[in-house]
Amino acid sequence: MQQTWRWFGPTDRVTLSDARQAGAVAIVTALHEIPIGETWTVEAIKKRQDAVRAAGMEWTVVESLVVSERIKLREPGYEKEIGHYIESLRNLASCGIHIVAYNLMPLFSWMRTELNFPLASGATTMRFDATAFAAFDVCMLKRRGAEGDWGEDRSRAAYALFSEMSVPQRDKLMSTILQGLPGGNGAFTLDEVRSLLDRYRGINADDFRSNAAAFLQEVCPVAEQLGMRLCVHPDDPPRNLLGLPRIVSTADDLARLLSLWPGNSNGITFCAGSLGVRADNDLIAMVRRFAHRIWFAHLRSTQREADTESFFEAAHLEGDADLIEIVIELLQEERRRQAAGDRLALPFRADHGQELLTDKEREAHPGYPAVGRLRGLAELRGVARACERICPGPKPERFGLSG
Repeated sequence: MQQTWRWFGPTDRVTLSDARQAGAVAIVTALHEIPIGETWTVEAIKKRQDAVRAAGMEWTVVESLVVSERIKLREPGYEKEIGHYIESLRNLASCGIHIVAYNLMPLFSWMRTELNFPLASGATTMRFDATAFAAFDVCMLKRRGAEGDWGEDRSRAAYALFSEMSVPQRDKLMSTILQGLPGGNGAFTLDEVRSLLDRYRGINADDFRSNAAAFLQEVCPVAEQLGMRLCVHPDDPPRNLLGLPRIVSTADDLARLLSLWPGNSNGITFCAGSLGVRADNDLIAMVRRFAHRIWFAHLRSTQREADTESFFEAAHLEGDADLIEIVIELLQEERRRQAAGDRLALPFRADHGQELLTDKEREAHPGYPAVGRLRGLAELRGVARACERICPGPKPERFGLSG
């Protein structure tokens, strides 16, 4: 398995030097400065590659080549953007980059209601409070049908919470939800969210799956020819929000998507944290079932709260996700691939991280602190090294050095 580190480019306050000192041998990044729907040129890709190589690492995973809302909705002009997407894949392949993560989440890529939730240890972490999000939906956004979607009990709790919040607290909640998070589609205003929701009006889960199927059938044949491995990220959180359909939340969802194109160009980013938010998602069963199509892994853990819909980002070896067992399964899958002659490493990254020690002073992207991720990567490295010793089967390449 290949230890990677997400880097948001030259403006990231966590540097490439930090990543290398943390033990990463490869970088996960994207050309965030290029507008969604436009082509990534060879020149731009090589410039980013050169920066990563100068720091002693390789750019091995794209996260993410964003699927635009126009493509997701099949709106007029989507054909042009599909063309740009395919051209970007060709350019990445020509530069030797063959793993591309993407997601099919409508509007918001991932969602939290608190970015600095205090823990007893003194660390802070990100949190999703379902009642707080319902308060935003019902009382701030005032979305049509929101109360019905949330149900009477949650809606009552949302109104009560909203009435108790001060103006600064309401502003902070709104800013947290609307500002856009790393890997998302940028910041929004309430009116922009309402306008985007109007574009999705009348689109149900089946419609959205049909659109996703059309997208995959357009890009996967090209990706297959290029030797590209596309890997869809699960919904985060894995349930419908704002009345929008989410179609990558369960094992059945993943199976449906994989059935749309049987080749290696249609795979999964296995995010233990996202999928683990649902108590009915058996992570170990899922990683075993889909191991042969997992091209990239996000290893993090979340802790579900008493209401079952709220959660916070736990330390990597705590929370509801059994990352030790997941690492064992992924190592065994990598061994199977190596025995079959597949030399492309299975990359993973210690996803997200609590803010520890000097992280608060650095003010990195939410969820992507230096020290918190360093701790997570070190813990996972130790788990994997131990698993290499005790797991049966042929000895794999030294952990973290395969590539």
